[in-house]
Amino acid sequence: MNKELVVVIPVYNEADIIHVVIEDWCQALRDLSIDFELRLYNDGSKDETLPVLKGLESQYPELAVIDKANSGHGPTILMGYNSADSQYVFQVDSDNEMKAQYFAQIWKRRDQYDFIIGTRKYSYEHPLARKIVSFIAKLCISICYGRGISDVNVPYRLMSTSKFESIFKDIPEHTFAPNLIVSGMAVRNKLKILQIGVPTDFRTTGTVSIQKMKLLKVALKSFKETIAHAFR
Repeated sequence: MNKELVVVIPVYNEADIIHVVIEDWCQALRDLSIDFELRLYNDGSKDETLPVLKGLESQYPELAVIDKANSGHGPTILMGYNSADSQYVFQVDSDNEMKAQYFAQIWKRRDQYDFIIGTRKYSYEHPLARKIVSFIAKLCISICYGRGISDVNVPYRLMSTSKFESIFKDIPEHTFAPNLIVSGMAVRNKLKILQIGVPTDFRTTGTVSIQKMKLLKVALKSFKETIAHAFR
């Protein structure tokens, strides 16, 4: 394994904030003396995200930019998981809602757990529709895989690569919400799981691509895939 940690960050239309995300994460991980690589997957952004990323790549030696055609958040992070050649893999989104400053409390517990999740602690009132979808997602995982994780789709998760490698490879590459299945399989395989609350801020920039689709349709698609994987 080449690195101690690979951080997988999918990026879509985040030109206004991505420089802050990269600076904060590089600084936080350097402060922890981690041998890491920050891998940003540009998922076919239509704004100036790619030129910004390319400019930052020359400033940060730990940064690797992977440009790809748009396939969606789920397939993009799954690509990152399957490419992680490190002892640990961490996934976070590029919207700066969950910040780098809280990572230290997760990293320091890595030797005791296989899967450490930063559960979302919202600083604002979360929309009712998303609360309902989150509740159904948790219920789906509890019924199909088992109980043990409260925030099953959170994008702030540290995983031991050796424990999850086979799980990642077993998920179809076009899965809409692979993090649901990852959470479910972690419970089913009785991995050592820790959940730590992480403050979550309101998005102020960028594009929430899921708004282009009906939320219910998206939820049903991901739940069907998650259930089908559980009973294959």
